[in-house]
Amino acid sequence: MSNGRADTVQRSDIWIAILVLGSLWGFTEVVLSGAINAAGLPYRAAILTGIGMGLMAVAVGAYRKPWMLAGIAFVAVLCKQLVVPILQVSVMCKANSCVAVMIEGLVLAGAVGLAGRKVQQGNLARVTTGAGAALLSAVVFHSVGMRVAPCNYLLTFDRVGGLAAFMTAEGVPWAVASGLLFPVGYWIGERLGATDLAVGSAKRRTYYAASTAVIAVCWLASAFAIAAGF
Repeated sequence: MSNGRADTVQRSDIWIAILVLGSLWGFTEVVLSGAINAAGLPYRAAILTGIGMGLMAVAVGAYRKPWMLAGIAFVAVLCKQLVVPILQVSVMCKANSCVAVMIEGLVLAGAVGLAGRKVQQGNLARVTTGAGAALLSAVVFHSVGMRVAPCNYLLTFDRVGGLAAFMTAEGVPWAVASGLLFPVGYWIGERLGATDLAVGSAKRRTYYAASTAVIAVCWLASAFAIAAGF
């Protein structure tokens, strides 16, 4: 009976982690993306991709469960889709960027699953996993994005040699950012797991309260940013 209860508690903590990390990713996709645009900084997509990969790496380092990454990406997509009720627009308004986020989550989940224990054995494997997943995500996104709701920028790569040009302009920067930030996120996840914060055992009330606060702040800040046209 006690083992079943422990498993149930651990599953609930994992779902909370998915909500927290997905909300943080969604926050960066909405608020940080707007800030980068406003500042006129380059490599916006690469920065956001790297942060997303890093946040998913926290889950990998803490829990070793690749399936979580699809859930984290889905929560981030839901946060981005706050534009629908707030601005009264179609879900297709953010379809392309949402497709990119889901592709990144699914591809990284597959890459971590294929890498297996190698990801746990050193930074080289983590750099390779993060960078490789980002490169493959870019390839898949170029193909899928053209068929969903391509923006004017993406359509400039709809030509002979377009994939190679897209990989040079976007794929390589995505890979560099992800190769750098995936190991960082993994290290953070390992530390959280080592202190039992990730599963919330000795500090369960604090863990739940902090998690709820993070989720609420991310979603409220995203909603305000969307409403303000940021």
